[in-house]
Amino acid sequence: MAPTLHRHAPRAPNRSRTIAGRPLVTGPHPLLGPSGAGPRRLPRGISRRSLFRGAGAAGMSALLAACSIPGIGVSGYQPVTDTSATDMTLNWANWPFYIDTPDEEAAAEGEAEPTTLEKFQDETGITVTYTEDVNDNDSYFAKIQPQLTGGQAIAADVFVVTDWMVAKLIRLGFVVELDHSKIPNFANMREDLTQVSYDPGRKYSMTWQSGLGGIAVNPAATGGREITSMDQLLTDPALRGKVTLLTEMRDTVGLVLLDMGFDPANFTDSQFDQAIGKLQDAVDSGQIRRFTGNDYGADLVQGNVAACVGWTGDVVSLQADNPDLQFIIPDAGCTLWSDNFVVPVRSPHKENAEKLINFYYQPEIAAQAEAWINYISPVDGTAEAMEEIDPDILEDPLVFPTEEDLAKAHVFMGLSEEQENRCNRAFAKLTGA
Repeated sequence: MAPTLHRHAPRAPNRSRTIAGRPLVTGPHPLLGPSGAGPRRLPRGISRRSLFRGAGAAGMSALLAACSIPGIGVSGYQPVTDTSATDMTLNWANWPFYIDTPDEEAAAEGEAEPTTLEKFQDETGITVTYTEDVNDNDSYFAKIQPQLTGGQAIAADVFVVTDWMVAKLIRLGFVVELDHSKIPNFANMREDLTQVSYDPGRKYSMTWQSGLGGIAVNPAATGGREITSMDQLLTDPALRGKVTLLTEMRDTVGLVLLDMGFDPANFTDSQFDQAIGKLQDAVDSGQIRRFTGNDYGADLVQGNVAACVGWTGDVVSLQADNPDLQFIIPDAGCTLWSDNFVVPVRSPHKENAEKLINFYYQPEIAAQAEAWINYISPVDGTAEAMEEIDPDILEDPLVFPTEEDLAKAHVFMGLSEEQENRCNRAFAKLTGA
């Protein structure tokens, strides 16, 4: 039986839910305080992951165009002098709604605990300019690429982007190696994240947050069927016309590769083509309703879609409208995506950036951030630290998946420029982008 990661919308405390058929007793919903009365942090309404997934065909077209530009890359790069010791500043670009924020009610009463970023500044004396400039990977790349190609510094000294974009930045020479001797808390990184194919040994990147890609299900629309595999989505006649897939190639194709017995972290061109062929058959048969960004949500909530490829963050948000929605880890496994810290070339504050990364790899700091963000922490010891902050969150399998569930999660392999162009073109043809 596939694990069902099911988090209800805010209702009454002490609800029950199941994961892999096992009952879990939960306390108040993570968006509520211990009494269940009043928000502990700002409700987002839309997952941060959703923001950059809405680009759809336009995003794919932009990606194909960017991959085809000749001459992109740093030529003859010379490291700049690091002024961190004398210039105690740092510019950090991140996604919207992706860090803990002050509790306004507690602040008004003079009882607010400092945020993690405030603690970092107080502890180190480094003044951080924090911006929410990364609305999606492609648009941020388009913003910074001309300057980086020209050997110029960009506005950020450290920024956060997704796995595949990290691979691209490394390939183009746009990011610098991290000095692990100045990030001793690197030892706290979850072992499954330390040897990703796109950055072996994590020379250039360290994870900020992670999440899962799998199957989102509206049980009322499936006719009582238990959904355990991608094959069901692609071939079950009872689901015909009620299935959507994502325009994100790495999640959609990654899940099909797993279903076919292949490894998304190490596949051949032939295996990729077989996965595309299986998807094409489903499209041709009318099984697939459409390919979507995060806009599958309304159809899933209303039951127009019975099952789809989706993300944990979206399902959390959608359960506010339909608390019966579920997130399923297929028997063959699911995809694991991560958003990662990287330092761009020509940043004069690399050591300050390394201090920031090291700070957030302290379990107690990671737990404080996690209590607001609600994605999957990359830091070992976060669960233990969360016992002191909000133990109810530990019972939420979307935020703290079991080791068994994480063992089924796979990272899509890093692609060469040739592979990326080939895969993107095949997928764009499939989706009609």
